[in-house]
Amino acid sequence: GMYPPCLGTQHMRSINAIPDFVKFFPQLLREAGYYCSNNRKEDYNMPKPEGIWDESSNKADYKNRRPEQPFFSIFNFTTSHESSIHTRSETTKHNPEQVSLPPYHPDTPDIRHDWALYYDKVQEMDARVGAALTKLEKSGLAEDTIVFYYSDHGGVLPRSKRFIYDSGTHVPFIVRFPDKYKHLAPAKTGSRLDRLISFVDLAPTILSLAGVQIPKHMQGRAFLGKVQEKPGEYVYFFRGRMDERYDMMRGVRDKQFRYIRNYMPHRIYGQHLEYLWLKKSMTSWEETFKNGNCNTTQSIFWNKKPTEELYDCQADPHEVNNLAQDPEYRIVLEKMRKVNKEWIREMSDSGFIPEGEMLDRIKNRSAYNLVHDKNFPVERIIHAAELATEQNPDNLPELIKMLNDEESIVRYWGGTGCAILGENAKPAARILEKTLNDSSANVRIACAEALCNLGQDDKALPVLIRAAQSNNSKVALHALNVLDIIGEKAEPALAVLSDLAKNGEDKYIKRAAGYALGKR
Repeated sequence: GMYPPCLGTQHMRSINAIPDFVKFFPQLLREAGYYCSNNRKEDYNMPKPEGIWDESSNKADYKNRRPEQPFFSIFNFTTSHESSIHTRSETTKHNPEQVSLPPYHPDTPDIRHDWALYYDKVQEMDARVGAALTKLEKSGLAEDTIVFYYSDHGGVLPRSKRFIYDSGTHVPFIVRFPDKYKHLAPAKTGSRLDRLISFVDLAPTILSLAGVQIPKHMQGRAFLGKVQEKPGEYVYFFRGRMDERYDMMRGVRDKQFRYIRNYMPHRIYGQHLEYLWLKKSMTSWEETFKNGNCNTTQSIFWNKKPTEELYDCQADPHEVNNLAQDPEYRIVLEKMRKVNKEWIREMSDSGFIPEGEMLDRIKNRSAYNLVHDKNFPVERIIHAAELATEQNPDNLPELIKMLNDEESIVRYWGGTGCAILGENAKPAARILEKTLNDSSANVRIACAEALCNLGQDDKALPVLIRAAQSNNSKVALHALNVLDIIGEKAEPALAVLSDLAKNGEDKYIKRAAGYALGKR
């Protein structure tokens, strides 16, 4: 019921602690007498506390409860998971030639095949859900049970999962109310509602249906049950580190428009992720682009980002026509920009802290407690990030001031801003070189990247090589991302890359080092 950037759990496979007052909502249901089971996925992105479930395993089931005990049971169907299209099949039930491709995908046999295969998997998954509903009926519980059906993100083809477009964030969400509980439903059977909801709303909604008091710290809105709240005008999105690649996006959507703010515009959308590249459709798209056979729309994914994106989701459902620079949409842009700013400030967004720095700072406390400390300069940090990522050379004097700031996170954004400006940051070269000795590793890495862009590799590379061997794995990952980006300039780092690819501390270090090594 809370936004991950508020808790410091936004990065993939995060194990950052959460505050003691925050409980998983099944714990609250158990306290109210419910039998809670989970079959079987546990991707919580935070440490698992004791007492969430009565049972969590591949055998967990509501049938294991006490007689007449109310239950809350989750069943995860991974039939249509991303991994399901990693394995090729010679034939598909759906005809690849009849698949309708989104305009951002080039028309290749591999892309058509993966789309058809994905439709096959969704069909198979629907059959499994049907079997689960039949089992519920045979148990005599169907008329006593409210059933939710939803996915955990959008689709699994390239530019969906991991990205904050509709293709990655729009999920199916169906709720079945038996007659017994029609009074808790927001509309009659068969209705389709256009209310905007988000997964942050799920926890308070379940508690509302169960008659359990909703904790005040929950940021979501209950949309079913006895304490339905007024619909919100917006839903919000975020992207942080995905596997071995750093990126940072925040977004907001109303019923018509989607706004995205890119806080790492100097990185392309299509950064290489080992797991994502296991799909033939992904490698096919990349090869088609490299061979010069992608049109303008299909090429966007392989280029650096604008600072802002704005899409009319009704007129442009695939979100390929960025309206951020269109004067006719200036009022909409300013409105959505303002809403995004208010959201990240309201939750004291921890994503503006480099992950390595965050780990150094939180130690035995939660990131939530760090960013909500009255002495933490969250407003100043967010302002620094926004200014640094405008891609405006006129901001350079302010970026230079930021490099001298007493707060290391502000200095980090000063260095990042210079890296984003590339050659336009040349007047900052002297202060960037001085900052290579900064007390913060992430500041040193950001400034080293900026200096590499200015041709001063000899000064920057030793800093990046040392950082890549840091005991802080997220500092090392940041450095490896930069060593990959700077290309041939990283030649002196080959021995270190080779060692990390074989003996890296974790799989993300190995993946990032191995890919950077393989490019040379």
